[in-house]
Amino acid sequence: MTQTAAKEQWTKVITAEHKLLDLHLRDVIRYRDLIRQFIKRDFITQYKQTILGPLWYLIQPIMSSIVYIFVFGRLAGIGTDGVPSILFYFAGTMLWTFFTGCLQGSSNVFIVNQNMFGKVYFPRLTVPVSLAAGQLIKLIIQCFLFALLYLYYAIRFGSVHPTWAILLFPFVVLWIGVLGTSIGLVVSSLTTKYRDLIQLLNFGLQLAMYATPVVYPLSEAPQKFYWVYYINPMSVPMELSRISLYGAGSIPNSMLLVSLASAFVFTFLGLVLFTKNERTFVDVI
Repeated sequence: MTQTAAKEQWTKVITAEHKLLDLHLRDVIRYRDLIRQFIKRDFITQYKQTILGPLWYLIQPIMSSIVYIFVFGRLAGIGTDGVPSILFYFAGTMLWTFFTGCLQGSSNVFIVNQNMFGKVYFPRLTVPVSLAAGQLIKLIIQCFLFALLYLYYAIRFGSVHPTWAILLFPFVVLWIGVLGTSIGLVVSSLTTKYRDLIQLLNFGLQLAMYATPVVYPLSEAPQKFYWVYYINPMSVPMELSRISLYGAGSIPNSMLLVSLASAFVFTFLGLVLFTKNERTFVDVI
């Protein structure tokens, strides 16, 4: 018995970690194949019995843009800083949808996957990462259509003039994705105890869009409400996307610094709370 035990060699030892900054980020890279499987699973689950499939990725921003053109452009008469309306609303819609998709997906991680988490060990952080990656794929598909519209207006009408600033756009996308996922991770650590926060989140996101320069530029925002855009972490990346794509808009330096700081805080806080909560959520749920 003793000789047999002495010869045993374990390739993987799972122990309880209680360090505050032990975030298991290396495990996410090690389990990248599992992330791909999660992305494939979510895609098949969502579009298995649909007629149009991934075309819904394009239909949603197109229809939303048409409605926004009519309501905010024609009826309300809100300007777009000289940007063609379809480009302005299409880009705003797809970026906001990307943000809300990352946020809502990661905020439901523990509730939706409680059965799997309670039975099988794997790095829990792979699930929100896979959800964010799935939203990124959706955004890339939408960007192909946006690129066609962009080139059409640039060549045919000369309405937009791309500059080197367009290279900032991938950074803006990364910023939005990390911010949405991080806020979702913070929410997910609370929803295990308070389920009604999900309902509050869904309602809050509907209102938050109007407190974010999504369907209007920051230049159209009343000066007396500028404090709202300072505390809203999505204000700067949305406006920065238009600066990179169209060269339209401007951002106060102080607002930029506040937004970067809040993004860093949410990222750190989200990772710490998520890692801490994954050890005890089974007992709570």
